[in-house]
Amino acid sequence: MSEHHLKEAIHTLKETGVRITPQRHAILEFLVQSMSHPTADEIYKSLEDKFPNMSVATVYNNLRVFREVGLVKELTYGDASSRFDFVTSDHYHIICEQCGKIVDFHYPGLDEVEQLAAHVTGFEVGHHRMEIYGVCPECHNKNTQS
Repeated sequence: MSEHHLKEAIHTLKETGVRITPQRHAILEFLVQSMSHPTADEIYKSLEDKFPNMSVATVYNNLRVFREVGLVKELTYGDASSRFDFVTSDHYHIICEQCGKIVDFHYPGLDEVEQLAAHVTGFEVGHHRMEIYGVCPECHNKNTQS
């Protein structure tokens, strides 16, 4: 899943003329693989061994570059530090409750949910996310064999 997103992201950067430095590649890769919407600080901490001369400011600046070309969304909740989410096209996650595997799936019909929510509540809807939980085929097979 993440390899494909990383390739697309790098392609997007090349098209917009952004230089792909090793640091940028590493930050992108971390964002693509991370499902936890990391803060700039968390990204910095996880990469500081690899890039000892990289500062938190460098991470922020690169995240800003990614945000400007539309690869990254900045999520702010209350006064906590911003979290950064790698932007892929609208998709949903189905999560295996046994092994924790997360699989993406697309379901275009749910765009109407935002309109309905806005209509019913009067909210200005920004986006939505949905998670579905279950047992993946591999775990299911293991369960039935034992």
